[in-house]
Amino acid sequence: MNSVSGLVIVDKPADWTSHDVVGRLRRLARTRRVGHAGTLDPMATGVLVIGVEKATRLLGHLALTEKGYDATIRLGQATNTDDAEGEVTATASAAHVTDEALRAGIARLTGEIQQIPPQVSAIKVNGERAYKMARKGEEVELRARPVTVSEFRVTDVRRTGEFVDVDASIACSSGTYIRALARDLGAGLGVGGHLTSLRRTRVGPYDLGMARTVDQLAERMEILPIAEAVTAAFPRRDVTEDDARRIAHGGRLAAAGLGPGPVGVFAPDGTFLALVEEQGRQAKPLAVFV
Repeated sequence: MNSVSGLVIVDKPADWTSHDVVGRLRRLARTRRVGHAGTLDPMATGVLVIGVEKATRLLGHLALTEKGYDATIRLGQATNTDDAEGEVTATASAAHVTDEALRAGIARLTGEIQQIPPQVSAIKVNGERAYKMARKGEEVELRARPVTVSEFRVTDVRRTGEFVDVDASIACSSGTYIRALARDLGAGLGVGGHLTSLRRTRVGPYDLGMARTVDQLAERMEILPIAEAVTAAFPRRDVTEDDARRIAHGGRLAAAGLGPGPVGVFAPDGTFLALVEEQGRQAKPLAVFV
């Protein structure tokens, strides 16, 4: 068994599920202890953060970080999944949509917004996944949730007959559905819309420049050591030997003023010890790794 704990930044191929990638990495890393931070739909490509061994315990915290995407939205056609894999449910000419109207529609979807997840999503409703209910023909009532779209920037617009294809670069909070942005942009413009392509460019500090394809990883398995992964993603706190012993046994430390999110705590020799969260005057362990 491979004893190295750390992250693998994968450039997920199209038509693979996130679970497919995990299965392949289990074989390559020779361990069952592998997981991912933040699911990508099969049609999507790009950054998928994989945790190996102890680093699987980081994944829940990494999944909450901001993400970046390159997306293509087709205006003039709606689907039942809000992306190109679904069935077309409505068509309306988008030829009349001006650049000014497009900018106004995007502005309404930028900043702190309320977003209703897609009908075909992994959200649980009364204990059952929404996509399973939708596939059975059941109408799923999903509540709007607060999300933050910090950037929604158009990079190209192509007009072909009755359709308008919009390329955009998007940065958003965890839990934001790009499919829903496509749906809502089209609905707001009165012509319908859906997502035709999606590439995740970033999860927190981990971007495409760090990512490797599955084929590249099969040739050479590259694991970012857990200490480097934590330093890249969270504020770092180096402590004394006494504090290192305290935190290793689940004790609390005095707060160091490093913010409300997770903070990585390191021993004097550079060993990663724990993630802590500052609450008032104390730093409370979220997860201890030694």
